[in-house]
Amino acid sequence: METAGWKRMGLGLSLVWLFFCVFPLYFVAVTAFKPPLAVSQGPTYIPFFDFEPTLQAFRDAFSGLRGDFYGPIMSSIFVSTAATATSVFLGTMAAYALVRFEFRIRLLSGLTFAVIAIGGFVFLQQVLGWGVPNALGAVLIVALTTAVLINRLPLPGPVLGNNDVTFWFVSQRMFPPIVSAFALFLLYAELGRAGMTMLDSFWGLLLAYTAFGLPFAVWLMRDFLESVPLEVEEAAMVDDIGRLRIFFQIVLPMSKPGLIATSMIVLAFIWNEFLFALLLTSGKWQTLPILIAGQNSSRGDEWWAISVAALIAIVPMIVVAAILGRMMRSGLLSGSIK
Repeated sequence: METAGWKRMGLGLSLVWLFFCVFPLYFVAVTAFKPPLAVSQGPTYIPFFDFEPTLQAFRDAFSGLRGDFYGPIMSSIFVSTAATATSVFLGTMAAYALVRFEFRIRLLSGLTFAVIAIGGFVFLQQVLGWGVPNALGAVLIVALTTAVLINRLPLPGPVLGNNDVTFWFVSQRMFPPIVSAFALFLLYAELGRAGMTMLDSFWGLLLAYTAFGLPFAVWLMRDFLESVPLEVEEAAMVDDIGRLRIFFQIVLPMSKPGLIATSMIVLAFIWNEFLFALLLTSGKWQTLPILIAGQNSSRGDEWWAISVAALIAIVPMIVVAAILGRMMRSGLLSGSIK
């Protein structure tokens, strides 16, 4: 009897939690179909009982009365899918290297890279008067080449391994986003002065979002790739098949469930990203989060219009979450590689 009571209490708490999670989504969906008068007169919750549903807010949005809706929607679709594909592809290659190869990075070589990069940039820009893009490109090439060569020497001090490299990838998401976003804005502005338009451009957002999603891709794909049997790759190498062919024709097909799950998770993060789009775009390539934040007028916040924009942004992620949940329940994301 006592066990049944605990079960009922757990069920009751779960239902309360479900209500708190689902109610905001329900309220957004309901508000999107309300006429302005139903919103301004007070809270109403039940269609056809508290108010008469209407599609007027959707008509106003897509007719251009509320500004350009099609542009941000297409920008979000193009940029999010391209950045997700790029970050997952690069992240999978990096994760495979971390799983199959041993890295030994001497701390002094990393410090050498930092000193040459920072000091060289200041010297070229302030002393020699180089432009930011030229100075940055030159010092990165010199610093990276020097660090790789020095890393081959038997230098004293700590030696970082694969786990340290993985942590470095993940640690990129520990910094406050405003730090990297503002630095990227300044870099794009300098590139624009040099004739390379990056602000409010597809390639500028693609680069920023790829860097934003790459740590997640490396972190998630490393666990999936560790499940790929090493014996399969060794058998392929016995048949004189190269590493690149093994990666594309053997490893990637066997990691398909992980690729799908990682792509969905990275897509969700990129789709909802706000700060980079706010700083790096001004009109042409603004995304859905910026559209939602800008849904106001001289009369104040028009919640029916905001709800329409929010609903358009939420629905694709609900679909992604449903597909991911279905894959988890069917066991496609665990134990799929034997």
